[in-house]
Amino acid sequence: MPFPQSPAPLAQALSSRGYDTPTSVQEAVLQPEARGRDLVVSAQTGSGKTVAFGLAFADQVLGEDGDLFSRGAPSALVIAPTRELALQVSKELGWLYEKTGARIASCVGGMNPQAERRALKAGATIVVGTPGRLRDHIERGALDLSALAVVVLDEADEMLDMGFREELEYILDATPQGRRVLMFSATMPRPIEAMARRYQQDALRIATGGQERGHGDIAYQAVAVPPAAIETAVVNLLRFHEAETAILFCATRERVRQLHTVLQDRGFAAVALSGEHSQSERNQALQALRDGRARVCVATDVAARGIDLPSLTLVIHVDLPRDAETLQHRSGRTGRAGRKGTAVMVVPFNRRRRTEGMLRHAGIETLWIDVPDRKAVLAQDRTRLLETLLQPIDAASVEDADRELADTLLNERSPRDIALLLAQAYRAKLPEPEEFSAQTVDAHRAAQKEKHRAGFEDTVWFRLDVGRRRNADPRWILPILCRRGGITRNEIGAIRIGPNETYFQIPRTVADSFASTAAKTAGQDEKGGELTIERSAEGPRVQARENGRKKRHQDFHPKPSNRHDARRKRNA
Repeated sequence: MPFPQSPAPLAQALSSRGYDTPTSVQEAVLQPEARGRDLVVSAQTGSGKTVAFGLAFADQVLGEDGDLFSRGAPSALVIAPTRELALQVSKELGWLYEKTGARIASCVGGMNPQAERRALKAGATIVVGTPGRLRDHIERGALDLSALAVVVLDEADEMLDMGFREELEYILDATPQGRRVLMFSATMPRPIEAMARRYQQDALRIATGGQERGHGDIAYQAVAVPPAAIETAVVNLLRFHEAETAILFCATRERVRQLHTVLQDRGFAAVALSGEHSQSERNQALQALRDGRARVCVATDVAARGIDLPSLTLVIHVDLPRDAETLQHRSGRTGRAGRKGTAVMVVPFNRRRRTEGMLRHAGIETLWIDVPDRKAVLAQDRTRLLETLLQPIDAASVEDADRELADTLLNERSPRDIALLLAQAYRAKLPEPEEFSAQTVDAHRAAQKEKHRAGFEDTVWFRLDVGRRRNADPRWILPILCRRGGITRNEIGAIRIGPNETYFQIPRTVADSFASTAAKTAGQDEKGGELTIERSAEGPRVQARENGRKKRHQDFHPKPSNRHDARRKRNA
């Protein structure tokens, strides 16, 4: 067996799940020096921690023959920071201890507390819950800790960050003397160290974070985009990868709500997870992801913690994580159990340097790529379609009805027509990719400069001696310019209305003709009086700067050089 140190029922369960070799953290907790001792384990998300502590406390739950200890009360207590993580831990321990007959009870916020109390009263071997709900059950006398042999703090650093210190201390103080305390945490900040000193005895420290840091099965990528193009980039990244399941991390509930709406409108099968969703809504969203009805999950950090989706292969950091540890926590949702995954950071132009520094400091190798444009997405679609259609056909699995349908199509249409219809049907169910050409800061600036109507690449600025103070408005300025200059409104470019004058662009090809005609029509009465039209050697920006300088000069009054000068002026 791959886990010979483990009790037979657990080893069999692991083998049936395809666990050939233990991960580094699982191997570490099974070493002889770790048996029976308090543990402080530093390990990254996705390293197999749940199975690790399930194996670590087996001696406190099972006898040498693999039978359950009969204590009349729970033997093990696992505390997790969120409902999702607690439910996931319960699920993992459920299959691990299935052959032992152990009962596992979940106690989390948002679920029916009466049903939880009934489960506890019926007799639970292992209890998994969140700090607040566990404390509530203890205070109400529903959770008996008198026979507790081991306590596990999963994601201990996160629980402290979320403000659960008081609840954790209350629970640990209620546990009996001599119980084991196992702390699992991605990082070991000072509060964790202090808690370890208070509640543990002769704890063995196990650090596997360095070996698993960066998740070798995760390919890190980053794209630099204009801040206004983040949603566009996300759409094309989703379409380019077409992952079976993807998760998009956002910083706020509002961002989750906004992006979820955008993706649904674009035709993506997306669900949302954030603090504003009830537990029932979260469960429905996760189930939709597991059974394939949804393929994209938009979530906040807290809501997504503990999610384990076997089909998850793509993580997109829509909003950048606050640090490298958060980045790895997020990215660790994919690349698990030997599966490959991709984590993509969407980086606004103005935050690229900071992001590069964070990645370099954390030792995370990241490939900077361009956002896939429409052409690249469609090319990927073609590749995926060909790969699917050119797969060998298992004749034994083809039903007679399908054969009849194929024969009918061949009789009615040519093979080429059938292929075209198939390609169209395939593309019709996919969201349309976005046009995305500006991939770098320089390219973006160049694209902005090139945003001109045809014929306006080379223009001349003209000046009209009326501005906002005389209620200048494009709606009556345009007809005047057309009449006075003998041109159409399509030959007038940008219009900039200032306080006392208006600047407008005329294509250089017609500028001379416009100026000549405007001079000939000078003196014509307009609404509000005669208006002067003339060439401007300097554009509106230059003139605005000159006006600003004049105003600053007029408003400038030198301050007294010192207190004595000021006093003299006051006394003069």
